[in-house]
Amino acid sequence: MSRAGRAVAATAALVAAGVLAGAAAPPALAGSPGPRDVHPSLRENLVAFYDFDHPVPGDPALERDQGRSGTEIELVNGGAQMRVADRAYRGAGRALQTRQVEPSVAGNDDWKAGIYSASGVRTMRPFNAVAGTTVMGWFKVEMTSPRPNSNTADPADLFNAIGLAGVLTGDSDGHGVRALLELIDVNGELRLVALGRRLDGGNSQTFAAEGDWRTLLPAGEWVHLAATFDFATGSMALYRNGRPLAGFYTRTDDPWLVSGPGPHVTTASDPRGIKIGGSYPQDTREQNPCDCRMDSLMFLDQVVSARDVEKQYRHMTRGH
Repeated sequence: MSRAGRAVAATAALVAAGVLAGAAAPPALAGSPGPRDVHPSLRENLVAFYDFDHPVPGDPALERDQGRSGTEIELVNGGAQMRVADRAYRGAGRALQTRQVEPSVAGNDDWKAGIYSASGVRTMRPFNAVAGTTVMGWFKVEMTSPRPNSNTADPADLFNAIGLAGVLTGDSDGHGVRALLELIDVNGELRLVALGRRLDGGNSQTFAAEGDWRTLLPAGEWVHLAATFDFATGSMALYRNGRPLAGFYTRTDDPWLVSGPGPHVTTASDPRGIKIGGSYPQDTREQNPCDCRMDSLMFLDQVVSARDVEKQYRHMTRGH
């Protein structure tokens, strides 16, 4: 288990025992103020929120959760150096820097973030048997193609994806996801996608944006992205700067098995964590690194409407 995983497990145990009352963030109440950068319409369903301005006291390699779950994440390999001065929007503070460090070595030194526990992350239980999920945040890509594959000897071999941010499944090895924003090869062409999986061990579905990813995410430019996953109906959506993106599903069958009687929810297991800027947040393997900056990453336990995605984008860009 990673440092962040151990920290969350220990905190949960102490809170349950009454030894460390208040150490984890309490559940958010409807109408509570919540983080100022989050539109009021989203605060009740905000499970986890990271603005990278809240290091854990005494351990700056951990980032505090400003959502209701209190799920701390680890800034893997780079620690406090991964918090950089770069504003994604007016009023923002620091941003997260992720990157590939040494592509010619099959090591574990890439800068990424997240949390992993093989027994499931208890604080992420809102994503256990959930009907819908949303992942959103600000991203600035500093690359024009996937990075060299550090797991092979061929220097010309590239990874087939660029990892942004997502929630792991309840049986994940650090790579498999329930809900993910990323850039991945679709029929030989890199595309911005929402990739989701309803059932642990089941098939994934991908909704790919039609537009060229280099136009949607120009190198060096901050862009707000959102992906929604409706597990009840088997549908997904992508948004850029508050507006829906045209796209297509890569499978035309029923990979989430939602054609039969419902209700259709995700597997009743706690996710094994969150991955940000690449896979394997437990730092056992390098996969799909992102030379990127990220800010205000949000993970919600509902399908956010198109109207509320736009509200959130405008809430941030108008400076509240």
